[in-house]
Amino acid sequence: MSGVQHRAAVLGSPITHSLSPVLHRAAYAELGLGEWTYERFEVEEAGLAAFLDGLGPGWAGLSLTMPLKRAVIPLLDRVSETAAAVEAVNTVVFTGEGERHGENTDIPGMVAALRERGLGQVPEAAVLGAGATASSALAALARVCPGTVTAYVRSEARAVQMRGWGERLGVHVQTEPWERAAAALTAPLVIATTPAGTADVLAGSVPGRPGTLFDVLYDPWPTPLVAAWERAGGQVVGGLDLLVHQAALQVEQMTGRAPAPLAAMRAAGQAALAARPA
Repeated sequence: MSGVQHRAAVLGSPITHSLSPVLHRAAYAELGLGEWTYERFEVEEAGLAAFLDGLGPGWAGLSLTMPLKRAVIPLLDRVSETAAAVEAVNTVVFTGEGERHGENTDIPGMVAALRERGLGQVPEAAVLGAGATASSALAALARVCPGTVTAYVRSEARAVQMRGWGERLGVHVQTEPWERAAAALTAPLVIATTPAGTADVLAGSVPGRPGTLFDVLYDPWPTPLVAAWERAGGQVVGGLDLLVHQAALQVEQMTGRAPAPLAAMRAAGQAALAARPA
């Protein structure tokens, strides 16, 4: 492979905040892949097809963030069963035959982040929110939670959507209105998938002996809910944990090198976040 350039990148809009270049480049450095580069490109849905069609030889893969995870599906030659289950692709791998294969590393990345903290299985769980990340959370919970998952949502349309995802994924989902979200915090596992600031109001409702909170945010960090959870002695899994594990799987799929260097990637991510303005 020496002397042959291999390119990868993350696409989305907005994209300047993405930590993916930091993580992937750290992996390349640790693995000795000096011929690999990883960039970021601002791409919206309307420009995605043209961007893909304009890629030349040497491209190994792409990471996708919002709003492209669903928009890319009709542009692919194959979509993995995991990605198809939630209609979300966050990884595109280019084959030697020129095909585009879609994968979802968010789901196994979430499972890996939970297992890293000793949560191989939980009896029940709660999910805050009902967006794209919530559907991935349900898919992850299908692997670790045999009991009921209660989703706290803002509208009946979202409730119907989450129950539909549950049926599709084999997860028993019941829904509650967002106004009752404080009740979610008594679950042994709470997965917060809401945008920054949305769950801050729940910080004052953390129980005296909380279980595990998985907050998919990583910037700003800690969130008020996370800070209150830790003060109460609860275990926290963060968005950086998820980001590192899903990126590690991307590195392995794009480069063919495994295992990806998790420790080096996490250290690089932590340093990059620490260097950001408060």
